[in-house]
Amino acid sequence: MQRMFTRRTFVSMTAASLAARALPAQETAAQVPAPHAQMSPQFSVMIWTLKKLGTFEENLDRVALAGYHHVELVGEFKQWSEDDYRRIMGRMETLKISVDATAGVSAGFADPSGGDAFLAGLKDLIPAAKRLQCKQIILLSGKKIEGAAPGSQHAASIEALKRAADVLSAAGLVAVIEPIDRIENPTIYLDGVTEAFEIAAAVNSPNVRVLYDIYHEQREFGNLIEKFEKNIGQVGLVHIADVPGRHEPGTGEIHYLNIYRKLADLNYRGTICMEFYPTGDIVDTLRQARDQARNLLG
Repeated sequence: MQRMFTRRTFVSMTAASLAARALPAQETAAQVPAPHAQMSPQFSVMIWTLKKLGTFEENLDRVALAGYHHVELVGEFKQWSEDDYRRIMGRMETLKISVDATAGVSAGFADPSGGDAFLAGLKDLIPAAKRLQCKQIILLSGKKIEGAAPGSQHAASIEALKRAADVLSAAGLVAVIEPIDRIENPTIYLDGVTEAFEIAAAVNSPNVRVLYDIYHEQREFGNLIEKFEKNIGQVGLVHIADVPGRHEPGTGEIHYLNIYRKLADLNYRGTICMEFYPTGDIVDTLRQARDQARNLLG
């Protein structure tokens, strides 16, 4: 009952805010490397969150029925045969769905002795990204190294990502670095957006930005809105889920109404990706999450 009440409250608050906001322009399927280049935010679904609920293609259908034109991947294509590629890419074309971002580089960028392996992994992923017509690559730091000299992994991250920026620029791609909370991944090095923004600022390239995952940041650090205010120019992608449980907005403690309003105030025009486990009907839940965000972002 509490979950139902919370969702209803969120919807009611959303509806009340609409009187002061104009309806947004129709989102498009155009892919652009710069996160603030489109006229209004585009919306996407991280498709791994649906994998227990159906096949990849069944979930593509659900995403399309919910009104989305973009999905994000974590490297599923590495297991596709040539027949899989042709069938799935054909289905995506029919549904007018494109891939806006993908992970898939195994090596992390924060290993002082692993810069070459990280760069090789990035180069290996680029042909697949281009085949998917995907313009944005999600990068992880890799493990925190016990006994490493203070600051060495921070410095290694900057150096590796500077090298990556040159590769990405030549390929016409953008990377976003994603912190993961240590509740979920106790061994990860980069666990918060504050350091991620510091690293991106030091790299100083339009080809390396930050993935602000609201779920991960809330679990470990909180103070979500102030970090958007101070760093919005470096945000290349936003991931959405509530805490606890990684479910849709309105099921937990994060006040998404205020977050979306702040993103509107800050004129954020990048991608907003739903990365949650739906608690109800998949299509209805995805549609509602997008509509709430779109209406508030205006």
